[in-house]
Amino acid sequence: MRIVFWGTYDLGKPRNRILRRGMREAGVDLVEIHGDVWSGIEDKGQIAGAGRKLWLLVKWLAAYPPLVWRYLRAPRHDAVLIGYMGHLDVLVLWPFAKLRGVPVVWDAFLSLYDTVVEDRRVVGRRNPLAWLLFAWEWLACRAAQLVVLDTRTHAAHFAERYRLRPGKTAFVFVGAEPEAFHAADVKGGDPLTVLFYGQFIPLHGIETIVRAAQIAQGEAIRWVLVGSGQEAGRIRALLAEAPANVEWIEWVAYDKLSEHVARADVCLGIFGDTDKAARVIPNKVFQVLSAGAPLITRDSPAIRELLSPDMPGVWLVPPADPEALLGAVRKLGEQFENLHRPLHREVLTRITPVEIGTALLPVLQQVCAVDRARTA
Repeated sequence: MRIVFWGTYDLGKPRNRILRRGMREAGVDLVEIHGDVWSGIEDKGQIAGAGRKLWLLVKWLAAYPPLVWRYLRAPRHDAVLIGYMGHLDVLVLWPFAKLRGVPVVWDAFLSLYDTVVEDRRVVGRRNPLAWLLFAWEWLACRAAQLVVLDTRTHAAHFAERYRLRPGKTAFVFVGAEPEAFHAADVKGGDPLTVLFYGQFIPLHGIETIVRAAQIAQGEAIRWVLVGSGQEAGRIRALLAEAPANVEWIEWVAYDKLSEHVARADVCLGIFGDTDKAARVIPNKVFQVLSAGAPLITRDSPAIRELLSPDMPGVWLVPPADPEALLGAVRKLGEQFENLHRPLHREVLTRITPVEIGTALLPVLQQVCAVDRARTA
């Protein structure tokens, strides 16, 4: 197959890098037509200042004329894949892909409406911006022949929310970059080191981690938080109100995260009780699994697509429950020496880039076959 990977997709996100690499490793003839808009922007929700926002908008819109021109001159291909974050990309390319008679596959990855309105609650549901985001995504779903999400649960939610026909959605796991998160010896230190890294957003449930650390005050457990974001002020206030054995590092470069994972005895996933938290498996979960480290994360329909609670080195706990989280940490401390290394071997074969690309390949082949049958 020849696939055009088109748009302003953010190569700072592992999702796009893994899809690009995975398709190539799975044998796809990949033609990249990319406009770099997002480099240097880790969290789009934290873009501050009217001037910077206006400059970014102009840069974003200015990327499209050359992207469209390059697409119209691209060699014959079977389909176009729009990467994250492609909500506007898919609408821009829609008429030009139609002109060339080529199906568009949109890796939506996440819902802007869900993120901004329901999960992070930046605006209320009755806000005109919320209506605009909903309408935007509704239309984007119809501009693509297929919409791809990161879990089966998430894909089903997208189909229900936007009233998509059966077969209009598919899912492919996020996966991990093995050279960035490779298996290392898990040391089992005293105190036990518990690591969380990621954005401080409701989905991650940072408050649950801090409450667990406060309950565990005086125990031989060291809690390390890496990151910042929307809830940083509230977390700082919680720690000021009731100090705990918590080390907070606001930023670590992506290529240094594996060093922190290797130094930790257990790594944490997410613990938020939002609906979105039940539908997704975040990057960090795949990365911790790739590194072969013990993992504690919230139980959910999405995580059960990949993991089960009887797997060695995996603890699934109820969301927003600091007592349950602390109980899992304590159990891990007791069982640490009995864990057989390397951990997560049964999962590793499903989350490498080549396996992600191999999982995406039949999805692409199917949409091409349906499009050929429709136009025959």
